[in-house]
Amino acid sequence: MKKLIFLFMSLCLAAGLTACGGGGDSSGSSENADTPDQKKVAILTPYLSSVTTNEMVAELTRQAADRGWKANVVDTKGDFGQLASRMEDVISTNVDAIVLVSTDPNQVKSQIAQAKEKGIPVFGCDAGYIDGMTMNATSDNQEMSKMITQYLFDAIGSKGKLIVLTHRPHPGVLKRTEQLDAMLKEHPEIEVITEQQVQVPGPIENARKQMESLLLANQAEGSITAVWAGWDEPAIGAAQAIKAAGRSNIVVTGIDGTSQAIEMIKEDSALKATVKQNFVGMAEIVAEQMQLVFDGKSVEGTELYAPATLVTKENAADIQ
Repeated sequence: MKKLIFLFMSLCLAAGLTACGGGGDSSGSSENADTPDQKKVAILTPYLSSVTTNEMVAELTRQAADRGWKANVVDTKGDFGQLASRMEDVISTNVDAIVLVSTDPNQVKSQIAQAKEKGIPVFGCDAGYIDGMTMNATSDNQEMSKMITQYLFDAIGSKGKLIVLTHRPHPGVLKRTEQLDAMLKEHPEIEVITEQQVQVPGPIENARKQMESLLLANQAEGSITAVWAGWDEPAIGAAQAIKAAGRSNIVVTGIDGTSQAIEMIKEDSALKATVKQNFVGMAEIVAEQMQLVFDGKSVEGTELYAPATLVTKENAADIQ
């Protein structure tokens, strides 16, 4: 009898240990592997090295994790041909959604059409919107440009010699630059010395070098009145070059509201103003609209805006 009881207890103990071991392995596997109903989101950009693009990608990734989605980030480092190729790759894996960050969707127009044909929604985050996409979240680039351009024109008394640093391949910067073009027509006493495209990656360093050359070519007092930059990073580079050259009375403006730009405004550098965009807000809007689509609902609009704020020395200390 004792032998039978001992055998019975041994078998129970072995069964219990097996069950515990199996449960532990299963739990660990479910945490590391995809679940059948887990949504997979591909986030693509050619500009991850940009401070603001990186901020949006980080927030999108956080939003995905909070919602139980699996996010994959693809950065093509300024290569649009590679962007198109990588987008085709993620389409072939049947992801549940694609987000284009800081990207002109016209550069991947055929890939957007492919995604739509396969039923994969394509979202934009500070990108443009074209037919075939689901929606885009951004700032009102036209209004931001009006805000900063009017500030600049007022600061120089609506006359003088202007340098334009831009990057027209970016849809948001393109809209800002086109708004500048329209406003310049109404201010004939402002002369554009040159418009130069700032290369990305490395916009701060590239703009600094470009500005150094422009300062050498225009050394006379009053030969440069102001620099209008399509976003903060070239504005920062231009202001750095102006400081190094010991030049004064040159007004620089940007758009984005990065922490470095705001600090330079506080320090009373050549960079006098920017417009702070709500990049985290843009990513939140995209995640909210994506959730609606995943829930079988319609998005609330194809172009949704996050609010923006003019930042000058007067209010820079209050900006977070």
